[in-house]
Amino acid sequence: MAGLLSGLAEAAPTSPTTRTGLSRYVDLFIGTGGHGHTYPGATVPFGMVQLSPDTGTEGWDHCSGYHFDDKTLMGFSHTHLSGTGCADLLDILVTPNVGPPEMKGYRLPFSHADEHAEPGYYSVRLANSHIFAELTATSRVGLHRYTFPANEQSHFLVDLEHGVAATLTRHPHIKSSELRVEGNDTVVGSRETNDWAKHRQIHFVMKFSRPFQVSQKTELKLLLSTPTQAGEVILVKVGLSFVSVDGARRNLERELPGWDFQKVREEARQAWESELGKIVVETDRHHLKRIFYTGLYHTMLAPTLFSDVDGSYRGMDGATHHLTPGAHDYSTYSLWDTYRALHPLCTLIHPKRLADLMNSLVLMAEQSPQGVPVWPLQGCETGCMIGYHSVVVLAEAYAKGVKGVEYAKAYSLFRKRAFQENYQGLDLYRKYGWVPCDRERESASKTLEYAYDDWALAHLARAAGNLKEEGILRERSRNYRHLFDKSSQFMRPRSSEGQFYEPFDPRSTGNSPIWPDFTESNSWQATFLNQHDIHEYIKMFGGDASFLSKLDALFNQSSELPPGSPPDIAGMVGQYAHGNEPSHHIAYLYAYAGSHQQTQARIRSLLEGQYSDKPDGLAGNEDCGQISAWFILSSLGFYAVDPVSGNYVFGSPIFDSAVVDLGNGHRLTLKAVNQGPRRPYIQSVTWNGKPYSKSWFNHRLIAGGGTFEFTMGERPNPGFGKDPADRPPSFS
Repeated sequence: MAGLLSGLAEAAPTSPTTRTGLSRYVDLFIGTGGHGHTYPGATVPFGMVQLSPDTGTEGWDHCSGYHFDDKTLMGFSHTHLSGTGCADLLDILVTPNVGPPEMKGYRLPFSHADEHAEPGYYSVRLANSHIFAELTATSRVGLHRYTFPANEQSHFLVDLEHGVAATLTRHPHIKSSELRVEGNDTVVGSRETNDWAKHRQIHFVMKFSRPFQVSQKTELKLLLSTPTQAGEVILVKVGLSFVSVDGARRNLERELPGWDFQKVREEARQAWESELGKIVVETDRHHLKRIFYTGLYHTMLAPTLFSDVDGSYRGMDGATHHLTPGAHDYSTYSLWDTYRALHPLCTLIHPKRLADLMNSLVLMAEQSPQGVPVWPLQGCETGCMIGYHSVVVLAEAYAKGVKGVEYAKAYSLFRKRAFQENYQGLDLYRKYGWVPCDRERESASKTLEYAYDDWALAHLARAAGNLKEEGILRERSRNYRHLFDKSSQFMRPRSSEGQFYEPFDPRSTGNSPIWPDFTESNSWQATFLNQHDIHEYIKMFGGDASFLSKLDALFNQSSELPPGSPPDIAGMVGQYAHGNEPSHHIAYLYAYAGSHQQTQARIRSLLEGQYSDKPDGLAGNEDCGQISAWFILSSLGFYAVDPVSGNYVFGSPIFDSAVVDLGNGHRLTLKAVNQGPRRPYIQSVTWNGKPYSKSWFNHRLIAGGGTFEFTMGERPNPGFGKDPADRPPSFS
């Protein structure tokens, strides 16, 4: 891929021939192939604008609008989802072209050899038209620069119809729209879409650096003619807002009053350098640096900024609200995925953003007619996936002492779902202690995930001083026990009459004939979905040896899945599925049973086997940064099995050293002496120079900074972490 990134630098006079800083390790094409569903376009960390090329809008592998296997592109749109399994956005397509203009749109051939992508910048030379397209962005403004050949019929298509194909959504794509021209250099408009996020609104102001003539106009499309000389440059800047056209205009005027493309590009690069520099790793294995820093980049593409420069934002109630000065509102929370690793990573390296990220969830819970956030996207609740894991993210922030968050208010809002609302089988869960498989789809996964949400909400109850309900929720979080079949040692769907459903195939997502019993997983994976009460769970298996045997069986099974299994169940190692989130903590569970050396071996194998620096280098959908966040934390040498506890379990560090900037002048340093490809095993650990025998640590230990030093080796040290006193705690 390095060749693809460097090839265009020679063709583009404005592109540097040598990239410097940590951004030189970021390869934006990793994840654009296979089923990674990422995009290579221009954005800034957590930015509102994601200005990127679209190569397609149909089919599962066009959820981000771009796939590496495609040979043509449709133009450049301003909003994109990174690594999701559902599709939306792709707002406001701009397509430059030469020759007779066409309203129906274009397919523009291109070659990857003519593409260049780096943090904050994308460019491509279009093969037939010979137009050189460049993209960069501020937080709320996308900036295009097009270098044209000589042509009397040079033109732009502005397309509001473009977006996710109706074949994906099964709903009318556009609910309403406005598109108008102001003067001879400005286009303004709005649209309301009905795709994954129902009634989502976006507004824009688009200004051109030279006058145009309107050659054709429809309700949703404009053709703008502008004859060009050879080498003539035309810039287009587009301000976005989810509140109003006036908001988009303010965002544009405040963030980008001028036309200095190079300045904007350099500021975007510097913003990325600052964020990437929060973790500095050292290794002579350069492909690992490419995987690491590309992954770190991907973890900062969501959540996305949602409020305007004046603090206004569109609430989940559809009304316009205003933040206190200095605050920001965010959206695009893939919570079922990201509570596991992305948000724990945020608590480490983004302390200044945390209060805004958390309070955005509280505001959604307060303002949404649908209750607490599940998968919120740009002012809309998609209701995608199960559980309500925004409570986990808030409870983790509370456990780690994040200030400036209204935890008591959050509890008053979230307790309604836990104790009162009839939401996706929660009334049945309260009645039976489990979600019956004959009454509700995905019943087994819902039972297990509601149990974990109970655990998280218990911590918010403590924050609110409601100790009675804390106790109720803690006990209810053990409802996972109702699905455990001791005879088979599997979690199994259970009916309202208390019977385990037959026939039973642990590889199947659905044993009942009507609907699936598991969410993007099967019983093999769900049997290890317990994240918070693991020691009690080990007892249910009959003790350490039996639990370890079952873990080994998971990894040693055939990877074959029944026909019709979801494509999300990917990255198979036995029946462990690294390409989907329910498996992500499982390899760390060996540590709870005193066999930490098996955690070390499994984690190192996953780090080296499930990631590469190729376009298809991700095992599954990136899911707004979760797949990458697993690599970031695990490669450093630790992971949060139960984020709510504030505890991290050691894995197998893959870098010689790493320095993590925790903010406020504090740094966590991790050194791995004698580390190498065939040396995954921890021989010993020190903390600030003193022996450290535990296989875990709490966030409080590292909050003020310090140094872990690992001594690594080719052979396991079975004694490390074996003593019960040194194993990770659980339910404490």
